[in-house]
Amino acid sequence: MAQLTLVGTRLAEVGQTFVYQGAAAACEGCPYRDQCLNLTTGRKYEVVEVRDNASVLDCGVHDTGVQAVEVKPAPIQANVASQGAYAGSKAALEGPCPYTDCPSHGYCEPAGAAFDEQYTIDEVLGDPPHDYCMLDRDLTLVELAPPDDA
Repeated sequence: MAQLTLVGTRLAEVGQTFVYQGAAAACEGCPYRDQCLNLTTGRKYEVVEVRDNASVLDCGVHDTGVQAVEVKPAPIQANVASQGAYAGSKAALEGPCPYTDCPSHGYCEPAGAAFDEQYTIDEVLGDPPHDYCMLDRDLTLVELAPPDDA
């Protein structure tokens, strides 16, 4: 279900995704707080519609201002344990990885997902981008459904 919010004009494009970070110090006293700070902190969202003729409003955080868009919770691509990884099953992230140069690092520690949560696998995408896991994990690349509370 889409939700109306305000985002920086650079993000106000259909298909753009972002992880909502919550209020910044510059948000204090802003007249648009209720329209802007209405998403779940730490969740990934996708812009599904930019409001036609929406005014660009001044913003203390976004230097080019903000405008009204509709967003929906976005799926997250992640590496999970291969055993039991099939569409419809539950999975959790395997845990932190110190190998930041690995081509899979962004999938092992994806933005918008937490290590202590269970997710439903929407789709199995296949092998992860790395040739060998330095932590000796047997991983599969999947698309996780957005959490229900997003």
